[in-house]
Amino acid sequence: MLGKSGKKEEKDKKFDTDVTEQEYANRLFTRLVAKGKRFERVDFRYCTFDASYLRDCVFDSCDFTGCRFVSCMLQGSSFSGCKFDYATFERTLVDIDVLDNNAPAFENLKLRFARTLRMNFQQIGDSESVNKAIQFELQAIQTHLHKSWACNEQYYRRKYKGMARVGAYFRWLKFRFLDVLWGNGESTAKLIRSAFLLVGVVSLIDVWHMRDPMRLSSYSDAFCCAPQLLLGTADSTNSTDYSKGYLAFLVFFRLVAMALFLSVIIKRFNRR
Repeated sequence: MLGKSGKKEEKDKKFDTDVTEQEYANRLFTRLVAKGKRFERVDFRYCTFDASYLRDCVFDSCDFTGCRFVSCMLQGSSFSGCKFDYATFERTLVDIDVLDNNAPAFENLKLRFARTLRMNFQQIGDSESVNKAIQFELQAIQTHLHKSWACNEQYYRRKYKGMARVGAYFRWLKFRFLDVLWGNGESTAKLIRSAFLLVGVVSLIDVWHMRDPMRLSSYSDAFCCAPQLLLGTADSTNSTDYSKGYLAFLVFFRLVAMALFLSVIIKRFNRR
């Protein structure tokens, strides 16, 4: 049997004064208006804010657990010590500072909060805030994956047992590898660093198998030649000195590196 949720609708209302220690839980606010007001220790749990205008307001220690913000104007409003567990944002203008000062304590809730804000910023075309939200989300994911196999907290040990804990370890290992390789698709600097590392490895292989390891000039010559080998622009007469398997190995890594680089560039421009 389904019963009524008891949600009360408040339509076209306005806050005329500051609000302190009041309870407005489980309400549907439609076109709610408040400008320059202060809300302190106010209970907004499970509320829905639809097309509401809450500009230049101060929210101090308010509870927004399970709230939903749809097409709202929160620009200029500040949030301090507020609770946003399971809250969602859609097409809402809100400052990115809400992520720094009000993220949930638990890592799984933190990454969900960052994810909903990231999707919200994508909807309104705020590319700078999208990038910041993604970095926050990736950090939360890394911490969550690490705790899922290494932490002894009751939540993680009850949820990840036996093979599930082993699987969580390998997911964390994969995440860390991709983070070092190219920042999980969000760091051009890490991708360039990986490219230089690959050039160094190719240079050492070249010195060990094709040059004199005892000569210092061999290392500089090999380092200059390595980019040509990776890009496929080396002299064909010199390329014949390498085995076909090794050349195929270089072609494979060349294609992978180019695909990763294009992926980073496309994602950056796609947000704009």
